Amino acid sequence: MPIGTKNNVIKGCGSHHIAVMSKDWNASLKLYRDVLGMTERATFGSKQQKIMLLDIGDGSHIELFEPKPNDPTEALNYPIIHFALATSDARAATEHVRQAGYEITVEPKDVNLGGLEATIAFFKGPCGEIIEFFEEK
Repeated sequence: MPIGTKNNVIKGCGSHHIAVMSKDWNASLKLYRDVLGMTERATFGSKQQKIMLLDIGDGSHIELFEPKPNDPTEALNYPIIHFALATSDARAATEHVRQAGYEITVEPKDVNLGGLEATIAFFKGPCGEIIEFFEEK
């Protein structure tokens, strides 16, 4: 497929972010932000776990998760938590994969991620991988 070809099935489809579980928050920030030059787009989460969305430089992102004290480090898909596909219509994209028989693990919902407004939804791929649809508002 030629570069720049549009997806005619999932409107606005592209890569939005890859979610990575950090084992060492400060070491991860040093690499992604300081060494690789990624810029902070939004920070959100909770007292137990900070999450930072870092712009890679082309509009796609790394979503860095701070480790929780009691999280197993060898969890399924570790250190990749999920990957997100950008879309201009997360609800329609979710219905499309539902009709194709895939399990929706999180129904579409509107969220505010540290000032970044989005609609997100998650589904399970055929090998157990978790895929997110991400629609920026």
